[in-house]
Amino acid sequence: MVEYIAFDADDTLWQSETHFREAQAQFRLLMQEYLNGSYDDRYLQETERRNIQHYGDGVKGFGLSMIETALELTGGRISPEHIRFLVNITKEMLAAPVQVLPEVEAVLDELSGDYPLMVITNGDLLDQEARFVRSGLSEYFRCLEVLSTKDPFSYSRILRRHRIRPEVFLMVGNSLRSDIWPVLEIGGQAVYIPSPGARNEPLQMEEPKPGPYVRLEHIGQLPEWLEARLLAA
Repeated sequence: MVEYIAFDADDTLWQSETHFREAQAQFRLLMQEYLNGSYDDRYLQETERRNIQHYGDGVKGFGLSMIETALELTGGRISPEHIRFLVNITKEMLAAPVQVLPEVEAVLDELSGDYPLMVITNGDLLDQEARFVRSGLSEYFRCLEVLSTKDPFSYSRILRRHRIRPEVFLMVGNSLRSDIWPVLEIGGQAVYIPSPGARNEPLQMEEPKPGPYVRLEHIGQLPEWLEARLLAA
């Protein structure tokens, strides 16, 4: 039985990946100027992975990783103007309009009458709070929880604080690594709605099998799946 539903935010409720891809494209062009066209996107990806433990997973950490990568690859030769260019890219990402994904609002409107809804996401607190307000979706949710890292301990702490038993908790998200497996490990339920090419998540990952989860192709299928489960029960 499901009594509480939580949603991831980036690329589950609203578009996020396109902003990162556009920024990566601008960074790639800049680095190719310095490296005579020999730049590889894996340089930035490796810096991001290395820095997650320091900055978390969000726009500000991405911006710092761009600057760090540029300094390393150019041996410090990158100009102050180009450092400022990278800072401005980061600011533009933070100020970008929030584009709610198709069918999201209709699904939330339908489910919010039957279930208490939460958002559990990761990233920078100030940035995610601002996106949450700008999305226009806040009226459907009881609370917003922003984590620096999504792991079993963090999910358990949230559920204890809200007095929710794991077995009646459902997490909906686009990341196996941060939305699905940690929730299954603590005895919760999970629905995976993939977003192709998510940052910091390989397309092929070995499944640790902490428990079964459901995969849906798009969020519009969620109410029907929940209704089918309720009827089966």
